[in-house]
Amino acid sequence: MSDKKEIRQRVLFRELPDLSSFSSPPHSLMMETPEGAELCFPQLLNTSCGKPKPPESEAMIIHILMSFIALLTVALNLLVIISISHYRQLHTPTNLVLLSLAVSDFLVGLLLIPIKILLTWVCWFLGEHMCAVRYCTSFIVTIASVGNMVLISVDRYVAICHPLHYPTKVTQSKAKVCVCVCWIGSVLSTSYLLKDLLRQPNRYMSCHGECVIVIDLITGTADFVMNFFLPITAIIVLYIRVFVVAVSQARAMRSHIVSVTLQPSGTGTAKKSELKAARTLGVVVFVFLICLFPYYSPSLAGQDYTVGPSYLSFGIWLMFCNSCVNPLIYAFFYPWFRKCIKHIVTLQILQPDSCEANIL
Repeated sequence: MSDKKEIRQRVLFRELPDLSSFSSPPHSLMMETPEGAELCFPQLLNTSCGKPKPPESEAMIIHILMSFIALLTVALNLLVIISISHYRQLHTPTNLVLLSLAVSDFLVGLLLIPIKILLTWVCWFLGEHMCAVRYCTSFIVTIASVGNMVLISVDRYVAICHPLHYPTKVTQSKAKVCVCVCWIGSVLSTSYLLKDLLRQPNRYMSCHGECVIVIDLITGTADFVMNFFLPITAIIVLYIRVFVVAVSQARAMRSHIVSVTLQPSGTGTAKKSELKAARTLGVVVFVFLICLFPYYSPSLAGQDYTVGPSYLSFGIWLMFCNSCVNPLIYAFFYPWFRKCIKHIVTLQILQPDSCEANIL
């Protein structure tokens, strides 16, 4: 990349070399290939990137570990998707949001992690348009995950702070609409953030065999505000409120006293199962924040919008790992998930009327 591109710009998901384009890159981005280097496209001597070198031993260990995590992510999230989709008892508003989150995590393990690993070994030969599709998918999935976390926080807030109104305020139909809005919003947000890439897929190419996304200061700030600052602030505020109310209700239940001063006006005491669900989903949200923070920490620190590839790669890998952690949390805290796994592994799910089985 030229020096002009490195000034006050933020490079997202940069991997060199990465995807390729078959049309000629802009003249200002032409990159000289070291003499004698093996090229991605030998027929394009002056415009081809060099083939990536085999990863070093440390990088190899990371790739093997991430390959295992990808397989585990796909398997566990597929179990979550099958469980919630198949068993009628699990068709609740909360679980519909968890289903949406599992879908986004499943796509991370199925598409994003394998492609990132693969592109450290070989050049990409699918062209500039597939480059744009790949990064659009990455952004859509990531933004949808943030949106799902906000929906989870809102669901727990209503369930704990307004338990009497929860059955009427939070219904399956409303949950489905919210999930659809979340994914549609992710697509629209991605279209805005990557509008330059969508208009001209080879806009930021320096040579054939790489794919680079560059977001300017204004767009990078919009990304930070819309997809990190506002949703994360909402999540933290809602869960602080949930925590305060849950603690007061837990004390009231332990002492068998329900005091009006311990409850929000006009509400009753949340069920023990709701409090447990709030704790479990609180762990999910907390882990998500930890995994998302490193990627946005340069913006939080007020640093330049140029992020080093190695540092950025750490943030991306950490976000990918979060997709595997979520179903592990379900398995640890939710008995119904463990029971569903048993039903699926033992093929009880194939029996007639298995969808009516008692899971809870």
